[in-house]
Amino acid sequence: MKFLYKQLLAFFLVIIVTIGATGIIFARFLVTNIYEEKEEQLFGYAEAVIDENMTLREVENGIDMISKQDVMLAMYNSQDQLIYPVVERNYASGLAPKDLSLLQKGERISLKERDRGFMNEEMSLVTVYLPLFNTATGSFSGFVAVASPVSGIQNDISNMRSGIQLAILLSGVIAILFSIGFANYLSRRIIRMRRATNEITQGNFEIHLDNFGRDEFDELSGDFNLMVDSLKNSQIEIERQESLRRQFMMDVAHEMRTPLTTLNGILEGWEHDMIPERSRKRSVEIMQNETRRMIRMVNENLDYEKIRSAQVVLVKQAIPCLATLTAVKEQLMKKAASKGNAVHVSVSSPDLTVYADYDRFIQILVNLINNAIQFTENGTITLTAHAEVDYTVIKVSDTGIGMAENELPAIWERFYKTDPSRKNNKYGESGIGLAIVKSLIDSHNGKIEVESARDKGTTFTIKFPKELNEKN
Repeated sequence: MKFLYKQLLAFFLVIIVTIGATGIIFARFLVTNIYEEKEEQLFGYAEAVIDENMTLREVENGIDMISKQDVMLAMYNSQDQLIYPVVERNYASGLAPKDLSLLQKGERISLKERDRGFMNEEMSLVTVYLPLFNTATGSFSGFVAVASPVSGIQNDISNMRSGIQLAILLSGVIAILFSIGFANYLSRRIIRMRRATNEITQGNFEIHLDNFGRDEFDELSGDFNLMVDSLKNSQIEIERQESLRRQFMMDVAHEMRTPLTTLNGILEGWEHDMIPERSRKRSVEIMQNETRRMIRMVNENLDYEKIRSAQVVLVKQAIPCLATLTAVKEQLMKKAASKGNAVHVSVSSPDLTVYADYDRFIQILVNLINNAIQFTENGTITLTAHAEVDYTVIKVSDTGIGMAENELPAIWERFYKTDPSRKNNKYGESGIGLAIVKSLIDSHNGKIEVESARDKGTTFTIKFPKELNEKN
């Protein structure tokens, strides 16, 4: 069953129960009110006879007036004998001894239904009784009975019920029309969400639902819009990653093609005996260099995946900063000098240490310095170290070509290259070095920040937690 029909069924049930219960209660109230009004009317006629102390002739004149209103009056003496209207036979009221006793005590008897008239004729009446007392002696002298045909009350009740039924019918029709409109309104909002969902399945992430903040449907619309925004961002990220993947495949193909072409050329030269004997040693060196280059690219990618999947076990220890930075400087001095760069080391204290895995710490420094060498010519590369309250801070600064501010967030991604010329750079690799650095810093619970400006250089700042903080 569709949601629209479920709502309509629920509304119909509520409407039927509500209107039915209200109608029954209202009908009961009106019926009771009709009987009470009739009772008060009949008591009023009886009291008029008693209060004005009418003679029989006056009573007859009064009866002629009230008979037009379907009201009958009878008077009985203290022996329960009919004295008015005057007839030849003796008729009794038919009241039970208990009721007669109440009248003798001065109490009046409320509305009673009887199936006989005052002179025993067949008719249905409702009757009230009021006692009569002698004004001189105060003794009980009889009672007055005032009656009205039941048919009159039943006609009133019938008219009242017809009015109630008509009112219920009209109210029901109005309520049903309202429920249909309201259910249709709610269903349209759901249909709108369904259509929006279908749009998303078709790849349209620009669709948004109106949110007026009025009810749960608007809250759902707000959540829907957040979901759409999230899906849109995810789609953008997927497309970006796919673009990086394609670029990576092109870069890998380019990086692999150069050494493979070199190796193939040398091997073909040997095959056809085209390489002179004096050049064979140099050819072997070239083949070794190109082979090491391919192995290094493969190892970097494997290393990155191991770090990301937490397969690398860190053996942390206190490492002397001055000696380690000096050793890395000497290791890369020749490569830096080939581009006219000078490398300087500055440590705030000879006793300064950094708490890290030694091999991975060296790997971090080498990758950052290699990165600085790639983009610096005839410049300066500076390694500094100092202590802060909770960290040991290492900085690698260069005076190279730098980067634009909008490029900085992406440099930690694997395969990302800020400058396409890197692929032709003498020391350019696959663009994975900084991604490895970031992963290693994270595995040390450290922090890394970068500041850069075009043609002014770049500074990488690494913060390693101190040993005490690591244990805590």
